[in-house]
Amino acid sequence: MARLLRVQFSGAIYHVALRGNNRRVLFRDDDDRKRFLTCLGEYGAEFGIRVYIFCLMTNHVHLVLETPQANLSQFMHKLETAYTVYFNLRHGESGHLLQNRFGAWPVAGDEYLLKLSRYVHLNPVHVGKFKNLELNERTKELRNYKWSSYRGYIGKDKPLEYVEYEPMLGFMRGNAGRKRREYRKFVESGLAEADEELTAVLRESRLSIGGAEFRDKIKEMHDNLLIGRKRKEDALLRRQVGRLTTDQILVEVCRELKTGRDELVQRRRCNWTRPLAAMMLGKYGGLTQREVADEMRLNTGSAVSFQVRKLKGAMASDKHLLDTVSRIEKMLRARTANGA
Repeated sequence: MARLLRVQFSGAIYHVALRGNNRRVLFRDDDDRKRFLTCLGEYGAEFGIRVYIFCLMTNHVHLVLETPQANLSQFMHKLETAYTVYFNLRHGESGHLLQNRFGAWPVAGDEYLLKLSRYVHLNPVHVGKFKNLELNERTKELRNYKWSSYRGYIGKDKPLEYVEYEPMLGFMRGNAGRKRREYRKFVESGLAEADEELTAVLRESRLSIGGAEFRDKIKEMHDNLLIGRKRKEDALLRRQVGRLTTDQILVEVCRELKTGRDELVQRRRCNWTRPLAAMMLGKYGGLTQREVADEMRLNTGSAVSFQVRKLKGAMASDKHLLDTVSRIEKMLRARTANGA
């Protein structure tokens, strides 16, 4: 089955799913869960993300969030990388913690969004040992589950600063207290009776969550991306935001690495200078892999792809390298936002 392209636009709301690579456990204890939520809050603020819902399970995570700046991929890359570095350093491991590609489905901002919030919040008691308990026991377990946003919604926990509750509670009527009670009733009604309509939508549509008109709109956007797509070899480094010139990018790379332009193209073992420059040229300059190969004096576009993959793998276990890349990307994003 063909890999779907990522549909991104300003104001898009997504259901995001992260899963452990080969079903790896993502959270070994509460300290891991706290760190993930800290990263979610910090990077959500950095990228202007509006976090509506979260639910942490043992080997997967559900998020519902909005991207006013159409920057889901950049945000998720930062979140995934930062948590993977933390996890590997803390537990003495290496390699990929998460699956290579997170799932993300645009959601219609209407009753489907509200129903999705119920679906995500019910996740802890729809799996594992809880799904076969009596209704009252499942209700108790749901209300006591600490690692989702549900307790904040129903008033059992203090609201979190990085979670925006009003969009979902806004579907309810009355004052703040009544809205929380109504939302609790709405969610917990799903314990006794499954939402067959939402289940059908989740099963039928690979691209989005919403009514027929919304799904058609997202499909059209996806198909337009396919039409405009370049050769497969060029896909890895394609830009999604305004471009910078090669000189502008390499000046920032050289400044951060404290190196000269000629040294960027030198081949040296255990040195990430050239792969880092190659990745920035593709991401912020819009160069194809073949164009990057010419600039970096590599033989082929596939060599660029290989080096960038190695760099990303190294970032997962090297905090210094991750911080270096993050600083360069921050400078380049600022130049892009300021019109270079």
